[in-house]
Amino acid sequence: MPSKTYRPARPFGLPRIVRLPLRDLSVSRLFRGGRPTDLGRLPRYAGIFSIGVACIWMPISSYLATAPLRYTSHLSLILPGSGASSSVSLSQIGQASSFANSAFSNGSVSPTETYKRLLGAERILTAASGSMGMQSRDFGQARIELVDQTGLIHVAITGNSPEDAQARNQALLAAFFSEIEALRANEVRMRQDSGQSAIDEYRNSVIATRAEISALQRESGLISAEQYDALVAEADALARATRDLSVTLDEKTKAVERLEAALDTSPHLAAAALRLHADTQFVALTEEMSLRATELSQLRGRFGERHPQVASARAGHAAAETEANIRAKMLTGLSAEELTTLDISHVGSRAALLSDLVKLDAERAGLIAEHDAMTTRLQTSQARKLALIDVAARLEDLQRDFSVSEAVFASAMAKSQTSKTDLYASYPLVQVLEDPSLPVEPSSPRRKLALAAGIAATFFLFMGLLLGWLRRPLIGSLLHEGRTAPSTPGHMVAAE
Repeated sequence: MPSKTYRPARPFGLPRIVRLPLRDLSVSRLFRGGRPTDLGRLPRYAGIFSIGVACIWMPISSYLATAPLRYTSHLSLILPGSGASSSVSLSQIGQASSFANSAFSNGSVSPTETYKRLLGAERILTAASGSMGMQSRDFGQARIELVDQTGLIHVAITGNSPEDAQARNQALLAAFFSEIEALRANEVRMRQDSGQSAIDEYRNSVIATRAEISALQRESGLISAEQYDALVAEADALARATRDLSVTLDEKTKAVERLEAALDTSPHLAAAALRLHADTQFVALTEEMSLRATELSQLRGRFGERHPQVASARAGHAAAETEANIRAKMLTGLSAEELTTLDISHVGSRAALLSDLVKLDAERAGLIAEHDAMTTRLQTSQARKLALIDVAARLEDLQRDFSVSEAVFASAMAKSQTSKTDLYASYPLVQVLEDPSLPVEPSSPRRKLALAAGIAATFFLFMGLLLGWLRRPLIGSLLHEGRTAPSTPGHMVAAE
C-alpha cells in the first residue's frame, strides 16, 4: 500500500515531524494526536470536557443540595500551672500541712492528655447524651485539640442547629465537670479509707495507754510525774526544816541547861516559884516566915537553944513554914520531896532569870513537839517517796507514750481532714476559658470549599484536555530533540 506523508504545521517554532506510514495511523493518532490546527478534533474534546464537567459538578451539586446543615460549637478549657498548699497549726499538738504540686511539674504525666482522653470517654458521652434525652451514637464524637506548650484544650462538637450544637457542648462540659468531681471525691474517699485503719490503730493505742495510766493512778494514788516531783521537793524541804529545827532545839536546850545550872533549879520548880510568889497569901506567909526566922536568929544569939523564947520562936517559925508549904503544895501541886527542893524564899531579882528559864523551857518543849511531828512527817514522806520511785518512772513513761500517741493520732486526724482540701493532687484544676459558642454559620456542608474544589477540578480537566490537544507537537519535539542532540554544549540544531 502506498504511503502518504503528513506535513503538520509547526506551531510554537517546533521542528518538523518525521513521516509515518498509513498502517500506523490509528495507533499513532491515538497516542500522538492530530494537528493542533485540525478543528475536526474539537467536537470530541468538547464532548469529553462536557462529560468531565458533568462528572465533577453533578456530585458537588447533589452534595450541596441534599447534605443536611451541620453547625459546630467550640469551647476552650485551661489548666492553671500553679500549685496549691495549705497548713494548719494545732495548739500543743503539732502542724498538719498539705501541698498540691503544679499540674505540669511531672514530665511523665500530661494532665491535658488525661483530660483529652476523659473528654472522649464513653461514660462522658453517655452522660451528656442522657442529659439531652438521646442515644450516645446520635450525640456524636467531640473533636478535641491540644495546644502545644500550653494548658489549653479546644473542644468542638457538631449539632443539627446552632442551639443544638451549643446545647451538646454544654452537656458535654457539664458531664465532664461532674465526672471530674466524682473522681476527686472518690480519690478523697479512697485516701480516707486507706488511712482509716491507721487512725483506728492510733486511737486504740491512745485508749490503751490512757487505761493503763488510770489503773496505775488508782493503785498508787500518784496522779502525775509532776506530783511525784512535788512530793520529792516536799520531802527535801521537810529534811531541811528538820535539820534547822534540830539546830534551834539544841540551842534552846543548851540555854535551858545553862540557866538551870546558874539558878540551881529546874524549869518546873522555877515556874512553881514564880507562881507561888505571885500569890499574895503565900507572899504574906513567906514574910511571916521571914520575920519568925529573924526573931529566931536573934533569940538564938541572945539565949541558948533550950531557952523557952527560942523554943517559942522556933515553933512559930515552924508553924509559918508549915503554913507556907501547905499553901505552896495547894498552889503548885508539888509532892513533899519536890517541896523540899523548892526555894520558897523571896525570888527578888531572880524573877527575870526564872522567867527566862520557864520561857526557854516552854520554847524547847514546843520545839521538841514540832521536831517530833516534823520527823514523823519526814519519815512518812521519805517512805512514800521511796515507794513511788518505780511507779513515778512507769507513770512518766506512760504519760510520754500517751503524749506521743495522742500527737500522732491528732496529726493523723488533722492530715485526714486537710487532705479533703487537696482536691487537685491527681486531677488538676481546670477552668472554662471560652464558653460553648453559638455558631452563626454552618460548618457542613462547606459550600465555598466545594465550589473551589469543583472549579479546581474543572480547571485541571481543561488543562488535561489542552495538553491532549497539543500532545503531538510536544511528543514530536521531544523525540526530535532526542535524535539530534547537539555535539557542542550550548548549541541546538533544529530540523526544518
